[in-house]
Amino acid sequence: MNAGFLTFIVFLPAVAAIIITALSSRISSQAVKVMGLGASVLALMLAATLPAGFLPGAGFQFMETAAWIPSLGISYKIGVDGISLLMVLLTTFLVPLALLTAWGGSTSNEKGLTISMLFLETAMLGVFVSLDLFLFYMFWEASLIPMFFIIGVWGGAQRIRATIKFFLFTMAGSVLMLVALISLVLLNRQNTGVLTFDYTLLLATRGAFAVKWLFWAFFIAFAVKIPTLPVHTWLPDAHTEAPTSGSVILAGVLLKMGGYGMIRFCAGLFPTVALDYRLLLSLLGVAGIIYGAIMVLVQKDLKRLVAYSSVSHMGYVVAGLGSFTVAGMSGGVLQMVSHGLATGALFAVVGILYERVHTRELSAYGGISRVMPHFSWLFLVVTLASMGFPGTSGFVSEFMVLLGLWKLQPILAGLAVPGVVLGAVYMLMMFRSVMHGPVQKGLEHLAPLEGREVFVLAILAGGVIIIGVWPGPWIDLIQGDILRIIGGVGGQG
Repeated sequence: MNAGFLTFIVFLPAVAAIIITALSSRISSQAVKVMGLGASVLALMLAATLPAGFLPGAGFQFMETAAWIPSLGISYKIGVDGISLLMVLLTTFLVPLALLTAWGGSTSNEKGLTISMLFLETAMLGVFVSLDLFLFYMFWEASLIPMFFIIGVWGGAQRIRATIKFFLFTMAGSVLMLVALISLVLLNRQNTGVLTFDYTLLLATRGAFAVKWLFWAFFIAFAVKIPTLPVHTWLPDAHTEAPTSGSVILAGVLLKMGGYGMIRFCAGLFPTVALDYRLLLSLLGVAGIIYGAIMVLVQKDLKRLVAYSSVSHMGYVVAGLGSFTVAGMSGGVLQMVSHGLATGALFAVVGILYERVHTRELSAYGGISRVMPHFSWLFLVVTLASMGFPGTSGFVSEFMVLLGLWKLQPILAGLAVPGVVLGAVYMLMMFRSVMHGPVQKGLEHLAPLEGREVFVLAILAGGVIIIGVWPGPWIDLIQGDILRIIGGVGGQG
């Protein structure tokens, strides 16, 4: 790869957003959407070339470094290992699909929504490739701004309340992270005499960072973003009020920033502390699985139902990463991808239904399979992936998490099993309520799926099946880096 290639991928969407902003007064909304979609597809095409030159398990690659604020030990340093490469691929894959979900809707000011999505893509990509703590924090905070507007401007009737709640929770986590970052850098200077924000240098001296309060400060900051029980309450409101494209990206990528941060900071920089508390962390993840599943069972709003299922499924991520086993952590990373595809597809499904029926009340639906037969098959595939059905990505990731929990403590795996059962129950109940039974009054003549809607759902459904039947390459991509994190501190297989 040429120098600057990774930088080009990261900043391409933002540059496109700036160009669109400059031209927006002179071009139509249709032209803006074409330009935005084109930029996101180009970013995907470029990102898709990265695996060809990548060597799994060899650490950070495609690294780019430039001096930024040398007096403070801050530099522009980016690169990817297998874990971050997978997140880059997920991000660039989902953003074009999210833009397509908003293409034919009734969203006002579509120019602004497209511009916000492109800025958000750059911020999320920056988080996944940053190898300087200051740069990481800058991208982390930058992602808050476009998402704030996506929910607050293009959201539903209660969007202001949801936006404020989203902002307060995430900002509180960000402040805690900033305190922890500065403390970590100062602690490193005290131990080594070197002032640096370079992640790779800090990683080399991680044995000196066995400070429990720093570990928990980072964990809480990232737990808010995932979100983990009990700091999850902002998510159902944010999902319910966000536009469909916002929900797809929020579920598909933004939540994964929290899991990624746990890997990089909690496990990567504090492995001995993570090892000490892995039973507690795994138990917290299992609690999230069960709690989210129970909450789904009492929801009457389709979007809120999917939002709480997201809380449950992200509990597998916390449980897997917290187990500090190779199987569990690998499953947790794969679950981030599986959840991004399957839950992103479910939010797209809800958006498709809402555009036609103009309500999300579960009781208003029934018999849709008789009116939209092709839609029912696509809906069924993503439903099966969300419930962890064999042959889908959800089965592979959840099985690996349960295997990791079993290796840590068999009782933990046993406690998580009811979550698997409840997941199947609530997903099948939702599918049955919407798709089967007599056709509800007013639903007899729903418009068939548009080509772009078929494309979005088919691509996402294809993704969960490909990973489900061919998981080897994806697991191989990340396991070497998981072993590097765990190695030498007593992690299990």
